[in-house]
Amino acid sequence: MSGQFTMYTTPWCGYCHRLKSQLDREGITYDVVDIEQVPDAAKIVEEANNGNQTVPTLVFADGSAQTNPSLAQVKEKLAALA
Repeated sequence: MSGQFTMYTTPWCGYCHRLKSQLDREGITYDVVDIEQVPDAAKIVEEANNGNQTVPTLVFADGSAQTNPSLAQVKEKLAALA
């Protein structure tokens, strides 16, 4: 089963680790893509962030993106998509 969105991340990103922990506690499913391991993924992140490789960047089914969102922002977006 695939997740409700894709989180673009790096292994060393503290904000990414924090958000992953919060999502896991809430039982929210997501796919993880390491932009250092998947070159095309870095381009997706740059497109969502005016050329910057800012993580975590979340991309949702509707094509919208959130950069370093709070858990509340993620839950609000998922509710809007439901």
